[in-house]
Amino acid sequence: MAADPTTSIRAAVQQYVDIREHPDPQALERLFTSDADQLVSSGEWRKGREAVVNGTIAASQREAGKRTITIESVRLLSKTVAIADGRYELTDAAGNPTRKMWTSIVLTRDHSGWHIAAIRNMLPAPAR
Repeated sequence: MAADPTTSIRAAVQQYVDIREHPDPQALERLFTSDADQLVSSGEWRKGREAVVNGTIAASQREAGKRTITIESVRLLSKTVAIADGRYELTDAAGNPTRKMWTSIVLTRDHSGWHIAAIRNMLPAPAR
């Protein structure tokens, strides 16, 4: 019986989080597709692997603290495309929450495994 693909998808997202803790440009390059893009909560839209990698490294250096992504659902659109949705939280160096967001991550699979094609981070709107 084939392994559950959601395990590999969750592992790819965790790899992204781990690399954010100890920025490694080459590891990020391998994790993202060449045409990857990322829309961050500030509204910046990084287009292309180079922009995503450079922006991710810069943000990790600028915003000290710990990041966690807790995947709440994985939806397989095909055998090679998936969407992972989860809670994305940042805490400061003392462990105090600084931001609570949602993230949607689109992944594609090739012969070498799952790769991130797109990330959408969203800050929930304040309740009215």
